[in-house]
Amino acid sequence: MPAVKHFDPKVISLLQERIQRIQTDKGAIYLVGPIKLPVNLEGETAEFKWYCWLNCHEVTEDFERIVAKLSAANLAELQQSSVLVHGDFSDAEHALIRFHSICHTGDIFGSKRCDCGYQLKQSMKHIAEQGSGALFYLANHEGRGIGLFSKALAYILQENGFDTVDANLQLGFVDDARDYSDAIKVLKALRTKPVTLITNNPRKLDALRKAGLDVEDRVQLWGDVSEFNEKYLKTKIERSGHLNEGEGCCNND
Repeated sequence: MPAVKHFDPKVISLLQERIQRIQTDKGAIYLVGPIKLPVNLEGETAEFKWYCWLNCHEVTEDFERIVAKLSAANLAELQQSSVLVHGDFSDAEHALIRFHSICHTGDIFGSKRCDCGYQLKQSMKHIAEQGSGALFYLANHEGRGIGLFSKALAYILQENGFDTVDANLQLGFVDDARDYSDAIKVLKALRTKPVTLITNNPRKLDALRKAGLDVEDRVQLWGDVSEFNEKYLKTKIERSGHLNEGEGCCNND
């Protein structure tokens, strides 16, 4: 049996000050942060505060137990979500938020097949200009929740005439399998005042409203249209119900 790991008390003290436990129906979310994160936005440095969270079945205030398990948990093979916070997010009267789904091809490689990379950078820019807000970067949302390998298969189908919705359906998935419940719990832990959501997707608005959050407005996020993603964006509107330019939030309809 491996020896029990014992940590320097100073190390545990430093970490414990930055760990917050959020109760869930199946256990707890452990939220780590804030951590200073200077970000390069179009040549200018914007100061953000970064948090990351881990969903666990174990509920404990003994955070040393959680830390002790990390090295054996193969977390490098799993995805964890995080959030970038800017300004006085907790108490500012108005704050922007973005629920951004991880997109390996768009966010990292700069793929033009989607608008994800553009939306990521524009959301961060909007939040920095607004002065307060948070960008939630959500794991396990690749390809609207089907995963990176399945997304590669879906791309092959799209290259052969299927749109993004039918490609997912043909592989046995639903059009959109993403879940926002953990992100909403973290949002509630960080802010209780109304928020403005950066999105074109009414499902995100519905998820926030059903969770009892006050969404005071919506900011649309269209742009970077090209020959490579024109059909993709058209499918978002015509088949996935995304709000077109000029369509408002629930408070503006």
